Amino acid sequence: MREHSISSRVRIIANSTLVAFGAANPRAVASLAHWRRVVKEARWTTMADAQATFSKSKAVNAERLRFEIAGGAFRLICAIDFRRQIVFVKFLGTHAEYDAIDAATVAQF
Repeated sequence: MREHSISSRVRIIANSTLVAFGAANPRAVASLAHWRRVVKEARWTTMADAQATFSKSKAVNAERLRFEIAGGAFRLICAIDFRRQIVFVKFLGTHAEYDAIDAATVAQF
C-alpha cells in the first residue's frame, strides 16, 4: 500500500460539479476558482486547520465544513477525509437552497 507523501495535493471529488455549477452560475466562478486553488494546496490535518484557512467557514460536524461562496450568495458543503487528503463535495447551491437541506446528511452529488 502506497503512503501519501506530505507533498501530494488534496483531491477534490467531484471537481466537475464545481465547474458545472460555475457554468450555470457565473457569479460563483471566481470564488469557486479561488476555493479550488486554496484547497488543492492545503495540508489540513484537523477541522480547525480547514476552518482557519477560510475565516467564514463553519463546521457542520466532525467531518463536514460549510463554505461561503461569492460573498455568501452560495453555500458549499464538503466532507473532508484528513488522512487521505480528499475533499468530497456534498452540496453546492444558493443560500435559500442551503436553508432547505440538512447540512449534516445532504449528499447532493
